[in-house]
Amino acid sequence: MTVKRTIVFDDEADFLLRQVAARSGISASAWLSAVTRREALRTCAAPQPDAEQHCRYDEQELLAAEGAA
Repeated sequence: MTVKRTIVFDDEADFLLRQVAARSGISASAWLSAVTRREALRTCAAPQPDAEQHCRYDEQELLAAEGAA
């Protein structure tokens, strides 16, 4: 399931977002989703109650979150 959301960035953040997403070979939306999940795991944010139905955390994302802690 995906959700459409409007987010406002300053020029520098937008430039960096486009740059890192391109380097990763994915869209800006996919990159933001991955980074959001990784940061949420790193900071121990609770997932939504039915998260497994909507999104499974990639093992690499979990390892990256554990490594960043």
